[in-house]
Amino acid sequence: MSNWSNFLFALELALLLTHEMDAVRHKEWNMFIILKDLSEETAFWVFTLPHILLYALVIFLLLLNSTIILYVVDLFLICHLLLHFLFRKHPENQLTSFLSKTIIYLAGVIGAVHLAIMLIAR
Repeated sequence: MSNWSNFLFALELALLLTHEMDAVRHKEWNMFIILKDLSEETAFWVFTLPHILLYALVIFLLLLNSTIILYVVDLFLICHLLLHFLFRKHPENQLTSFLSKTIIYLAGVIGAVHLAIMLIAR
């Protein structure tokens, strides 16, 4: 894979991780049906703890040089962008600042570009 493609993936992953920090700041769990009725502390824990395993899995697969994780992250970011677009008017959506939207949309667009580059390069 080219350095350009590697850079795009690193950038999209950095945007995803930054979005997750922003999501905690804005209590994104309030948009989830299952989590919104939990206490603030419980919802925070239930939202945050799975991210440890997800981050570890992504890093582990990257260290194994698994290309499947590249496709998974690309596809996730594209779907993630679509979900945020669909839920942009949700009453509990606090990810409405220019920075929050830029992080979400840019991650999805870069994921789509990266996916296209990988598919073309096959």
